[in-house]
Amino acid sequence: MQVAEIELYEILKTKLGEKEAKTLVEYIEAKVGKELEEKKDILATKEDINGLKIEIEKVRTGMAVEIEKVRTEMEKTRSDIIKWMFLFWIGQVASLFAILQIFFRK
Repeated sequence: MQVAEIELYEILKTKLGEKEAKTLVEYIEAKVGKELEEKKDILATKEDINGLKIEIEKVRTGMAVEIEKVRTEMEKTRSDIIKWMFLFWIGQVASLFAILQIFFRK
């Protein structure tokens, strides 16, 4: 018995008698033990929490790698867009220049 159980036993012994107090304390111990055993599967242990921390860290690392890949791809795409914009503008200027030459020759 632990201290709290001994104190409960002593209190109950004076009111109920020695045998009844012992029986009641044992019943309470069994009930609490059973409840704890049932809840054990639901409750997270330190090992569970540490395992989750490790998993979260792995996910963060994986996300950082993937985010860096996306950034690299975006930079490449941006440079491609700028390149094609300049080519389009050069084509537009050349077309306009050709149209103006044809227009002013007549």
